[in-house]
Amino acid sequence: MSSIRQEGKDKIIFVTKEDHETPSSAEFVEEDPNDPYEEQGLILPSGEINWNCPCLGGMASGPCGTEFKEAFSCFHYSKEEVKGSDCLEQFRTMQECLQRYPELYPKEDDAPSSQTSEESASAEPSGANAAAGFEKDSDPTWPNSESSAES
Repeated sequence: MSSIRQEGKDKIIFVTKEDHETPSSAEFVEEDPNDPYEEQGLILPSGEINWNCPCLGGMASGPCGTEFKEAFSCFHYSKEEVKGSDCLEQFRTMQECLQRYPELYPKEDDAPSSQTSEESASAEPSGANAAAGFEKDSDPTWPNSESSAES
């Protein structure tokens, strides 16, 4: 005979060997794909964008939410050979909006870091940071840290 004990918010269930020997009577309940409270991920089963997905980090709301939604929607539904190449204007508009609110959307360089500037200067870029470092190094409009140090 199983027993149940409540400890604070936790429910502790002790089961016997006999409890495990009988087949389960639990019924599988099919998930409702239209349940607004069910976590669905970024793309809903219908193919639409889930603007409530926590993976968007709140970008769909706030002062630049509309611009973000327009740019992201354009990219998601883009049929171009280079996906999103037809969305440059929407992304430019979003970037201009983000720049108007630097306290809400800091640049990567402006964001607080756990490394000191000496540590980050000597650290090898890896993973996603490697791509970001490559973009900065290959962009002639990006300030070069070496030339900044020489001046």
